[in-house]
Amino acid sequence: MRLTADYPKVWLAGFALAAWLAGQVAPHGSDWLPGWGLAGVMAGLALMGWAGWTMRQARTTVDPHGQPNQLVTWGPFRLSRNPIYLADALILAGLCLVFHSPLAALPLVAGFVAVISARFIPAEEERLAHAFPEAFARYCRQTRRWL
Repeated sequence: MRLTADYPKVWLAGFALAAWLAGQVAPHGSDWLPGWGLAGVMAGLALMGWAGWTMRQARTTVDPHGQPNQLVTWGPFRLSRNPIYLADALILAGLCLVFHSPLAALPLVAGFVAVISARFIPAEEERLAHAFPEAFARYCRQTRRWL
């Protein structure tokens, strides 16, 4: 694990702060939105837990800067090559509803996905392609990056 503050969860926290600020500056939306938002956050946490547990079962790293020692293609990884990032996006969308800033959800989630897609996924996929060339190529053909 390298020493850096450049981690997806730090980016998620920053985008969540922006969602909170949007809700403080211009709260909008129905009173029932926070309930749906909380459901989205819980679903994201459940997906994240499932993906983390799957990676731990495979005895490989969950560190986005780490070197994988196993290509995980089962569990939530059979549905998405990046279920933890997908969970992060779901959590962020849910937080936008919780914070009464539903109109901020689209640009914030899109921005978060763009940051993750640029800063983390290419390097992770490069390490996987180098460590598991044939298996990773096959996995990429069978499983989409996000959904």
